[in-house]
Amino acid sequence: MCGRFTVRKPKEVIAKQFGVEINEELSPRFNIAPTQQVAAVRAAQGGGGKEFVSLKWGLIPSWAKDASIGAKLNNARSETVTEKPSFREAFKRRRAIIPADGIYEWQRTGGAKRPYFFQMRDGSLFGFAGLWDRWRDEDGEVVETCSILTTEANDLFRPVHERMPVVLHPESYDEWLADDPRGIEVLKELLCPYPSSEMIAYPVSPKVNSPQNQGEELIERLTTNSL
Repeated sequence: MCGRFTVRKPKEVIAKQFGVEINEELSPRFNIAPTQQVAAVRAAQGGGGKEFVSLKWGLIPSWAKDASIGAKLNNARSETVTEKPSFREAFKRRRAIIPADGIYEWQRTGGAKRPYFFQMRDGSLFGFAGLWDRWRDEDGEVVETCSILTTEANDLFRPVHERMPVVLHPESYDEWLADDPRGIEVLKELLCPYPSSEMIAYPVSPKVNSPQNQGEELIERLTTNSL
């Protein structure tokens, strides 16, 4: 699954990697949680190209009667995404990439849960495969939301959790966002575990358990004596 992540890179790095223009200031974020606003890249809605937008994490399908469903839809299983009513139309027409540079996951040990931090070996930026939708409330206010796709864990994630977010390879970005993809089955082939050899993981402070906590200390490696 994907329950928390980080985006610490400056906007210039994000703009270059995803080929978008970013006109707003972005602050480093060390503990992004569901229901919060997240940065996303999607096909431009007014024409060709891509655009950088802010989406609420927790997808609310356009047909939903109320917004509460979004609290349960922050993740979408890649194995069933084309079958679930909440996700199948978004998968066909409203795909997005969620920039990130770190992932938190929790390992159950007895009655406790120990947090771990995952990132690329070189600390580089990457992108989750995401879906988005547009929902209108009773007052006519439009809310745009998103979900992050998950897949089975790679060898690095598996000792901690059985699921991991889908991390797209950069050469797949354009294909993932294309208005005229080569087919649903081709897209589903992109939803595979990212190579564990390109990532690292280590235990971090339980302070990350609270979304209220922020800062560099959340991603510092804990020593054996600190656990």
